[in-house]
Amino acid sequence: MFAVGWSHLSAVLLLISGGAKLIDPDPTSGALRAAGLPASRWVVAALGLWEITAGSLVLGIGGSVGGLALFLTYAPFAGFIVFALRSGLPIQSCGCFGRSDTPPSVSHVAVNLLAAGSGLWLAVGGGGDLITTLDEQPLGGVPYVGFIAIGVYALYLLLAELPKTLALMEARA
Repeated sequence: MFAVGWSHLSAVLLLISGGAKLIDPDPTSGALRAAGLPASRWVVAALGLWEITAGSLVLGIGGSVGGLALFLTYAPFAGFIVFALRSGLPIQSCGCFGRSDTPPSVSHVAVNLLAAGSGLWLAVGGGGDLITTLDEQPLGGVPYVGFIAIGVYALYLLLAELPKTLALMEARA
């Protein structure tokens, strides 16, 4: 059940991240440009649309199709972040939250690898779409939806706010 829950959580993150890229492509464009990759607004829009599609496939279909979409989205993200960190690229943001102050970190790598792994698990072992999963949950799935919401917020804190807090603490020391 952990892999299914993590895949649903990861899918919601894709919906948020994809929407953020469509609203403000600049952070992602800057990250791609720093890595020497195509970085036009159209490229970022296509990436955002893919993220929304992949997240929707996980939540709407699940199983091997959704799992493969999740894996094929998060595995390259993890690779890109590892490349950026090892190369010391001057990236101010990966664009995942549409903000210019969420630089990629080791935490990003871990979250992306967990998401890719849950996608692989879903693709190989199967797993329900969101509606099927909610039907199997107690209390009509309300606690499960709460888990997803709390998980998204916790990951936002981990990936966006914790690095800023640590940097502030380091600057004061």
